[in-house]
Amino acid sequence: MAVLTDDQVTAAVGTLDGWEHVDGALRRSVKFPSFLAGIDAVRRVAEHAEFKDHHPDIDIRWRTVTFTLVTHSAGGITEQDTAMAADIDRILAA
Repeated sequence: MAVLTDDQVTAAVGTLDGWEHVDGALRRSVKFPSFLAGIDAVRRVAEHAEFKDHHPDIDIRWRTVTFTLVTHSAGGITEQDTAMAADIDRILAA
């Protein structure tokens, strides 16, 4: 699996909702109306991640959940990460 170039990552981030390229990874933080709403979103993302066998790092701080994507085995951001970011966008919009 090929690591994307910075230009490819920048182009992908432009098509995603609220994602940024930080420290060699894709990152998005979302503030939910309640702690339980955030936990429910994490559950839905986790179910999808299990199905896809590609798992984001997830940090939960009260109502704010941060998703971070990088393909560690490839040493950077890959198409698998940008696809999962788009999937997370769709899951959170539902």
